[in-house]
Amino acid sequence: MLETGFFYAFAALTLIGAILTVTLRNAIHCALALIGSLAGVAGLYLLQKAEFLFAVQIVLYIGGIMVLFLFVIMLVNLDASARERQFHRHWIAAVICVIGCGALITWFLRQGAGSMHLGQSAPEIPSAGNVEALSEVLFKQYLVPFELASILLLVAVVGSVIMAKKRI
Repeated sequence: MLETGFFYAFAALTLIGAILTVTLRNAIHCALALIGSLAGVAGLYLLQKAEFLFAVQIVLYIGGIMVLFLFVIMLVNLDASARERQFHRHWIAAVICVIGCGALITWFLRQGAGSMHLGQSAPEIPSAGNVEALSEVLFKQYLVPFELASILLLVAVVGSVIMAKKRI
């Protein structure tokens, strides 16, 4: 029962954050709503016992990508783009999409749960956690590509710092 409550709370956080991301007018508020939505997705990963995806969602997306988004939003001149016309009469396509999605949801609800047959779940295999299994494969079988990717990322970071230093 507690897990079901957490599922609905994280799903609501994800949906409300996504809706606010699309509907808010202030770009900073949109980015903060997106952070809330990504946090809800991270919670859903945790409920599915995908601890590695949970950690990646928090560290990479919320911690890294959203900080980058916020820096770009603060550096870009948003006053000029705020004065431009935002909607170019595409509301008809949006209304058609909403009606189509509503029709699909209504059809699924009328068919009932019996129409959605799911396969049998795989039996639980007692083993080490997700992170341990992933790290063993990553650091034993794919060690050289992993190190090459880290060197490539290091070169990209050093190159971007050198390019930014020349502009300042």
